[in-house]
Amino acid sequence: MDYSFSPLGDQAIVIEVGQEISEEAQNQVRTVSQLLESRPPHWLVEIIPAFTTVAVFYNSLSAGYETVEAELKELLQQTEEVAASEARTVEIPVCYGGEFGPDLAFVAEHNGLAPEEVIRIHTSGTYSVHMIGFAPGFPFIGGMSEKIAAPRRDSPRLRIPERTVGIAGKQTGIYPIETPGGWQLIGRTPMRLFQPENTVPSLLRAGDKIVFKKITESEYHAWKEEDDAENY
Repeated sequence: MDYSFSPLGDQAIVIEVGQEISEEAQNQVRTVSQLLESRPPHWLVEIIPAFTTVAVFYNSLSAGYETVEAELKELLQQTEEVAASEARTVEIPVCYGGEFGPDLAFVAEHNGLAPEEVIRIHTSGTYSVHMIGFAPGFPFIGGMSEKIAAPRRDSPRLRIPERTVGIAGKQTGIYPIETPGGWQLIGRTPMRLFQPENTVPSLLRAGDKIVFKKITESEYHAWKEEDDAENY
């Protein structure tokens, strides 16, 4: 496997595993990340996996860029010795439409579909979390059918409720906290995706598989009440 390296400021280096977003690239990103986590160099501070890259942050007082790059190149020769763990599959319940998904009708009309067909398609696939970013715990989720793709809003909303599920282009995602945003909103999950009080605050991580499950509004409220009670 050929990797390319480039500096990111004066305390990080970016490892690029490919130029196209694909399942193969995601598997390689996961392998590189797990290799660094299992055999961390003394200068390692943090690893941030993304679509086709892994950003490696290092302590510049312990090692310079040239040293870090050289040691990474040597370490990455061991990727075949580290089998990437099988991706987790996380089921995300979603209550679609209504006040939870005010843009469901737009997504349906944009694609010449009925709202129920958008829901059927959205819940029929198995998705991959490509990266966590934009907001704490926000998963960029790939693998969505082009049949329900939709553009971002021309004017972003100033406040989107936490746990809201959206679509932007060929991606779907979930807002883990209340934040501004321009995605088309199609539903909401009762699950908390970001809990800063936890040692691992984000429910999802890059490489996870996602399956969406349709639930009713009454199921949403019951699930949310139980989920909130368990986490407070």
